[in-house]
Amino acid sequence: MAVGDLLSRRRRAHGLSQARLARRAGTTQAAISRIERGHVSPTVETLERLLAALGEDLALASAAAATHIDHAHLAALRRRTPAERLDLALSWNRLAGDVAAAGSAARRAASG
Repeated sequence: MAVGDLLSRRRRAHGLSQARLARRAGTTQAAISRIERGHVSPTVETLERLLAALGEDLALASAAAATHIDHAHLAALRRRTPAERLDLALSWNRLAGDVAAAGSAARRAASG
């Protein structure tokens, strides 16, 4: 959820207008409006102050990102020597160059 949406929803849940929240927080209605419309990204401190004016605390959370790691493949790569890993990387780089060249050739053939 965007910060502006969060602030707008919490403000409306408390039945306050932008002007009333601005007076409570010591800012302007225009500043509240700019945040709620996403034109301004407030600092964490500003958001904490605005939420405190609503009688709420800001709670930030974090979670591990979903990853799709093939642990068996990773273990196999770790068993390779540095030279083998370099050769593998270079072969992938050559393949990428070959694919790019084939794409360029196909585009030239299609356009001319």
